[in-house]
Amino acid sequence: MILPLNIPACPSFTDDELVAFCMANPDLMVERDEHGQLHITMTPTFVLGSSNNSELIAEIVFWNRKYKSGKVIESNGAFFLGDNSMRVPDVAWIRIDRWNALSKAEKNSFPYMAPDFVIELKSKTDSLRYLQKKMLKWIENGVRLAWLVCPDSQTTYIYEPGKPQLAVHFDETLSGGEVLLGFSTRLSDILEY
Repeated sequence: MILPLNIPACPSFTDDELVAFCMANPDLMVERDEHGQLHITMTPTFVLGSSNNSELIAEIVFWNRKYKSGKVIESNGAFFLGDNSMRVPDVAWIRIDRWNALSKAEKNSFPYMAPDFVIELKSKTDSLRYLQKKMLKWIENGVRLAWLVCPDSQTTYIYEPGKPQLAVHFDETLSGGEVLLGFSTRLSDILEY
């Protein structure tokens, strides 16, 4: 469940204040939309969702270890995006040259960048409409490939800049296309739903 948080005395956090707020509240998953509205996700998650998220991360990690082409970020890594939002995907991947261009300080905070690839995993309590809007925001801010994985319908929605959204059933093979070169998987083989 995602809850909006209204803080009347502080209409919007600066980026540094938002980082401090996140560090002071490590049990909360915090995101900020492009309007400065904070969205709080209460943790922990159900174990089935956590297991499925681990499987998705593992698929990207195993592929990335083979090709050594980037860095995989798990579901606690946040990114400041160009529209003033701060978002946290369930899985992210950053091309190695872009990762190497980050300073040590940027790697130890929330970098000002869009990952190259993200996955959002819909849980039982998530709103599909909210997640679809979030996926469009990822793409608008520079993500090159994004997957919205929906176990309840066994469908993955694929988002790419300048292309129509595609819906792929879990029994079909997902490809990393031009972003995750050489990557493919069938979610029916790895996810429980």
